[in-house]
Amino acid sequence: MSTLFPSPHTTQPDPATVPATAGAPAPNETTGFFRHLHTPRVVFGRAFTLRQVVFGLFLAFCLTPWASPPVALALGLVLAQTVGNPFPARTKALTHKLLQFSVIGLGFGMNAHAAVQAGKEGILFTVVSIFGTLTLGYFVGRWLGLGRRVVHLISCGTAICGGSAIAAIGPVLRAKDEEMSVALGTVFVLNALALFAFPPIGHALHMSQNQFGLWCAIAIHDTSSVVGAAAAYGNQALGVATTVKLARALWIIPVAIGTSLIFKQKDVKVKIPYFIFGFIGAMLLNTFVPAVQPLGAPMVHLAKIGLTVTLFFIGAGLSAAVVRSVGAKPYVLGMLLWAVISTVSLYVILHTV
Repeated sequence: MSTLFPSPHTTQPDPATVPATAGAPAPNETTGFFRHLHTPRVVFGRAFTLRQVVFGLFLAFCLTPWASPPVALALGLVLAQTVGNPFPARTKALTHKLLQFSVIGLGFGMNAHAAVQAGKEGILFTVVSIFGTLTLGYFVGRWLGLGRRVVHLISCGTAICGGSAIAAIGPVLRAKDEEMSVALGTVFVLNALALFAFPPIGHALHMSQNQFGLWCAIAIHDTSSVVGAAAAYGNQALGVATTVKLARALWIIPVAIGTSLIFKQKDVKVKIPYFIFGFIGAMLLNTFVPAVQPLGAPMVHLAKIGLTVTLFFIGAGLSAAVVRSVGAKPYVLGMLLWAVISTVSLYVILHTV
C-alpha cells in the first residue's frame, strides 16, 4: 500500500487545490485512541498506521461483488467521520480519473440507437430544468443574501452536473478559493443524500426503469451519484441516466460562455469535459463493430467496480469538518433548488413519460 499512497506524514494539500473533498484529520488524533490509529507500525519492513489498514480493508471490500455504490459511499462516510481519510490528496486525484474511465467503460454496454432515443426524450427536460434552476437560484440567492458568485456556482452545479460544472464555471467567474469550496461542499453533501434517497422513492412510486433513469439524470447533481443511483435501480435505468446526464453535461460549454458575458469576464478558458466523447466512441464501437461486442460485458463490469470505488473515495472526503465549513445559507440554497427540481421533474415524468 505504501507504494501506491503517500506516507501519512506527507504534507497536506492546500485547501485551495482541494476545495471540498479532502478528508480532514480525524478528531483529537494526537491523544487517546486516535493516537494509536496514527502511530506507524513496521510490518515486513513497511510502515503502516491502523487507519491505513482500515482504509485498505474498506477499499478491498469495494472491489468485491457484495459492494454496491450506496454501500461504498456509506463506507467512505463512516471512514471520514471516524478515523479519517489517510490519503486525501491521492484519493481526490484518483476520483476524477476513475470516474471518467468508468463512464467511458459504461459506453461499451450501450446501444447507440437506444441512446439517441433516450437523448431525444430528455432534451426538453434538460433545457427547461437548466434555465429554470439558474433563474430560481438567482432570486433565492438574493433573498438569502449570498454572494453572487457563490449563488451562480451552486446553481450551475445543481442545474448541470455537480462538481464538474462548478470546476468548469469557477475559473470563468474567477471565483475565490473559499467560494469554490462552499459550492463544492454543498453539492457533494446533497449528492450523498440523493444516492441513498432516490432508489427507495423510485420503488415506492413504482417508477419504470426509463422514468427513474430520466429522473436521476435531471434531479441528481453529480455524474457519479446519478450513475450510482441508477445502477442500484436497474441496467435500463443506468443506460438512460448515463446518456441523458452526459448530454446534459455538454451544457457546461454554452453556460460557461453565457457566464463570461453576464459577469463581463474576458480572456477566460472554458474547460470542456472531453471524456464524454470517449463514452460516445465506446458506445458507437459496441453498436457498429461486432468484434468489439464480446468485450462489452467485462468492460461494463470493470466500469461498475470503478464507479463503486469512486463513490467510496468521495464519501471518504466528506468529513464533518468539510460539512460544517460550508455554513447554513449555502445548504438552504442547495436544498431549495434540489427540492424544486426533484419534485417538479418527478411530477412531470410520472405524468408524461
